[in-house]
Amino acid sequence: MNPPDFGTCREEELWHYVAWHLEGAGIHSVLVGGAVVSIYTEGLYRSGDLDMVLDRYDQSGVFEILEKIGFKADKSRYFKHPECTHLFLEFPKGPVELGEQYPVTPDEILVEGRTLRLLSPTDCVKDRLAAYIHWKARAGFNQAVLVCRRQQGRVDFGNVAAWCQREGNPAAFEELVQRLSELEIPDQTSP
Repeated sequence: MNPPDFGTCREEELWHYVAWHLEGAGIHSVLVGGAVVSIYTEGLYRSGDLDMVLDRYDQSGVFEILEKIGFKADKSRYFKHPECTHLFLEFPKGPVELGEQYPVTPDEILVEGRTLRLLSPTDCVKDRLAAYIHWKARAGFNQAVLVCRRQQGRVDFGNVAAWCQREGNPAAFEELVQRLSELEIPDQTSP
């Protein structure tokens, strides 16, 4: 796979490049967090980092692969490419969970013969609502709204409603539906 233009690449391009190389070394990952929002909103939201959860706790081999494609660990937990000053990589500890939901089955896409994984649009909405429910992060709610608007027909609202109920906050779903109706997005909870 050819490298992206590191100076101008978006989250999706950088994710493809990094995940493709990790996958080639037998290291599976799932893209989570704000970079998924960026992808599903087609750049309306920009995250600034890529959070990739590895399928293994042992990160042996990861550093070598990242180094081969030009990334260096900084003094914190981030990996940066010297030509990519606007995005960096982070590898939060897994497994992938959405509040109390575990396991999470990611969506899969094929990129140049390799399977790459990321949260589905529905799980992306739940991930952003988790930040709103558990940490009162209004930005998470707003990102969930953006994903719902850009991914019409791909977000399972019944699934989101049931998840909010299990998380102990059905009002978060009601607020989401209300906000979407204000933005003229049809209520998709009805048949």
